[in-house]
Amino acid sequence: MENITHSIVIPAYNEGERLGPTLEQVLKYLSAQPWKAEVVVVNDGSRDHTADLVRGFAIADPRVRLVENPGNRGKGYSVRHGMLEARGEVIVFSDADLSSPIEEMPKLLEGLAAGADIAIGSRWLRAELQTQRQSLHRQLFGRIFNLLQRLILGLRFKDTQCGFKAFTRRAVQTIMPLQRIQRWGFDPEILFLARKFGFRVEEIAVRWGHSGDTRIHPLVDGAKMFLELVHVRWNDMTGKYDGKSEVAVQPVNPLPR
Repeated sequence: MENITHSIVIPAYNEGERLGPTLEQVLKYLSAQPWKAEVVVVNDGSRDHTADLVRGFAIADPRVRLVENPGNRGKGYSVRHGMLEARGEVIVFSDADLSSPIEEMPKLLEGLAAGADIAIGSRWLRAELQTQRQSLHRQLFGRIFNLLQRLILGLRFKDTQCGFKAFTRRAVQTIMPLQRIQRWGFDPEILFLARKFGFRVEEIAVRWGHSGDTRIHPLVDGAKMFLELVHVRWNDMTGKYDGKSEVAVQPVNPLPR
């Protein structure tokens, strides 16, 4: 089996309607690249035909793999599961709606090639790149959540929630086994762990367009995400993130471009 250089992880829950066009677009993009790539779709206990759709793609194209969660566990669990299953030296996760087009991926890869361990897409470094903005109340929710991250976790990024991030394999194997948040608040936890273990994180402006099919309720999920921030701080204070694995000090291959 040839070594995989790039993995793209896509968490999916009831994505039967829009995942097909997404996979077609991702595979078309990968076909134009010189990489040995794979696409790992994590089915999070979908009740629609998501799994069957991915199986069909996998039969037609061996670059596609289906990973199944043990029921509906949440986006954080799905991303963790998929990234630990991925075989690439560079591992990218993207939302199933491609709010950030897959063609923006080179920007993240350039960040890694320049020395970052993690490159995170950002909607707010250059807001003019947004092709379709969120509603004002969702923008306000995002600003409040960002402020809470700064106060509780000390994170100084303009945007932690963009669903488009790239990791070196070393960063994935060090951080992901320690990730505990299973739902929407997992992004700040990952970035908190990255800082804890001394990884360099680069925030990179990407094109982004808001998808109208959002599944976050600002008040209900906002309260849960606040509690998850508190849990991250508590986990750190009580030593739950101290289990640094040997992977963190193992040498890695040069990053593919």
